[in-house]
Amino acid sequence: MFPSTGSNGLYKAPLSKSLLLVPSALSVLLTLLFQHYQKFFTYNLQAVKEDFQIWRLVFGRTVCLDLKDTFCSSLLIYNFRIFERRYGSRKFSSFLLGSWMLSALFDLLLVEVMQYAFGITISSLPSGFLGPVFALFVPFFCSIPRMQVTQILGQFPITNKTLIYILGLQLVTSGSYIWIVAVSGLISGMCYSSSVLKVHQVLCVPSWLAKIFSWTLEPIFSSAEPSNEIRVGMGATVDIQRQQRMELLDRQIMMSQFAQMRRQRQQQGRVINWNRLFPPLRRRHNANYQDNGQSEQEAHPPAEVSEEQVARLMEMGFSRVDALEALRASNNDLNVATNFLLQH
Repeated sequence: MFPSTGSNGLYKAPLSKSLLLVPSALSVLLTLLFQHYQKFFTYNLQAVKEDFQIWRLVFGRTVCLDLKDTFCSSLLIYNFRIFERRYGSRKFSSFLLGSWMLSALFDLLLVEVMQYAFGITISSLPSGFLGPVFALFVPFFCSIPRMQVTQILGQFPITNKTLIYILGLQLVTSGSYIWIVAVSGLISGMCYSSSVLKVHQVLCVPSWLAKIFSWTLEPIFSSAEPSNEIRVGMGATVDIQRQQRMELLDRQIMMSQFAQMRRQRQQQGRVINWNRLFPPLRRRHNANYQDNGQSEQEAHPPAEVSEEQVARLMEMGFSRVDALEALRASNNDLNVATNFLLQH
């Protein structure tokens, strides 16, 4: 549950790792050592509107000046790293950029509504990268399946999503007017995820810019592939064991979605023989794999693979060989191939 920059927690999530390290480090430095520079990172809406100090939007909406907000937002970013693994760093960064820009606009609109409707003048809002964090609750609610973990008093279910919602509620109640940032973040997340508004086609990171960051920053914040030898419960401390359980829970969530996709395909009459197709992937390091693979290829010729889908999987960090195997096995279904590669 606690954030960690180790390879087990942030593998294939360099952007999430950078959002954990850089803003958190700046927040600690500004709080403990450089308090006289905090004025430059204050989210002062009055200065933005009256003096046109647009730079305050950038500084004030990036670094938290309250360590409680820093801690809670870091925990949420750590738990939301699953979206970077699913979508790839470019699509994930596009979501963060789009929701950041939209939430800034909704912040100004909500403040004006409060002043017009209730006569409440709000000159500043809580600082930090909070808008996109609250926006991530939208895909979290829509795409992460609900799985019951335990029950309290035998009546109140505790799911894999309960603690995340409690953490978000804690962040909302941590200060005055932070609910405005939360509401604007949720609205921006819904607008960006809407297939009707098509916001994601306008507010996105260009491919050339994504390549530049991939060449320069990704090697700095990338994490090594986790070892499969460490099993749940074998950690040296309680924190490590808790982190390993969360990683296992993430894998269970992914496999639950995979099973749901399989049931939908069976209902539609397009059944895929996964027992025939996926075992070679699971035995990719087996010495007998070549003989088994050759016999299966002779009986069932491989499906034609889209190079565009191969490129998208490679952008997520998978090798070309694994991407080709997964796409052929899933009949060019990008979502199924991605989910499988994340689990193997």
